Amino acid sequence: MSCTYTYPTGYQIKKVFWTESLKGDESPDLSNDTEYSQRLQYLGDKQQNCTVRLSHVTLKDSHMYYFRFITNITEGRWTGAAGVTLTVTGDFDLQVESPERVTEGDSVNLRCKSSCALTDRATFIWYRNSQPLTERRDRNNELLLQSVRREDSGRYSCAVDGHTHISPAVQLNVMYPPVKPVISPSGVIVEGDSVTLNCISDSNPPAEISWIKGGTIVGSGRIYNISKISSDDSGEYKCKSINEHGEKYSDAVTLNVMSVRCFSSVTVGVAAGVGVLLGGASGAFVMYICLTKRMNRRSAMKEVR
Repeated sequence: MSCTYTYPTGYQIKKVFWTESLKGDESPDLSNDTEYSQRLQYLGDKQQNCTVRLSHVTLKDSHMYYFRFITNITEGRWTGAAGVTLTVTGDFDLQVESPERVTEGDSVNLRCKSSCALTDRATFIWYRNSQPLTERRDRNNELLLQSVRREDSGRYSCAVDGHTHISPAVQLNVMYPPVKPVISPSGVIVEGDSVTLNCISDSNPPAEISWIKGGTIVGSGRIYNISKISSDDSGEYKCKSINEHGEKYSDAVTLNVMSVRCFSSVTVGVAAGVGVLLGGASGAFVMYICLTKRMNRRSAMKEVR
């Protein structure tokens, strides 16, 4: 702690010391205190320099310190009443200040806060998900993200060039409306089977999903299942994805469920084939299965006779 002092001409300095209190003649000399005697070093003189060094400081050393000198004149006792304030912090610490939630398109300002006073020359380094943002080396302790995007979501931390310490990571959560949903149907549909439709849509926070058939809400949730599908389930299906930031509808998916039944004149039973009318070669394939079954049954009847 740097210090200088002056006194009237003709006075001689008898004693100089540092103290913690303003108690006049009762002010204790810290060099005689066991808490300071091994750590306090007076670097001044008895002329005008009163600089002192205190080593191995701890949090308990945070308070006011005063310089006092005594001259050869009875009234010649003075104390630097203004004193010096020593503030001792903990270990060098950095912390990122960030809003918890932001909306896509907002401007976001992240701040790297230090527990110690840094020089104007300090250069800050920013990290996202532990990877350095090389373009973000700046002498400003703030990181400005203009028109923030969902890709900017992640865990941000900062460091000061020349120091090994990196701040704890802070999560930046970018909220955004749903993207247009896509319906993923499941394979071949056969009447009587179960059909599962999936609504795929990205959003933050996660969206609520509802299913719509012909203007009527028929279900909710990402997965819509139809058990024992029948021709009554035919129609156009859409899913709607909605959160607090917006909503989107998928394109319609048409389910055309039709029954194809085959009947035989044989008395042993009725052969039936049921499926979805696919049209073209697929439809012909369904009919072929029905005819084949009927022909096989007729052959069996002939062999029995």
